[in-house]
Amino acid sequence: MEKLLEIMSEIRPDVDFTTETQLIDGNILDSLDIISIVSEVNDAFDLEINVNDLVPENFNSAQALYQLIEKLLNS
Repeated sequence: MEKLLEIMSEIRPDVDFTTETQLIDGNILDSLDIISIVSEVNDAFDLEINVNDLVPENFNSAQALYQLIEKLLNS
């Protein structure tokens, strides 16, 4: 989780990713932010987030994204 928070904070240092739960629904992250996060996460965790995973539920919070990462790593 620390690595993910670091990645997200580097892309958007103005957002508190430890508490925010409306990153997509609250229009905090835009499409370019998501692309940047996905690219960095793919590299950092050596996985591939595919287009089917690009749904708001997976990106509304750092916790939700971390759960997706864990799911992909364990599959």
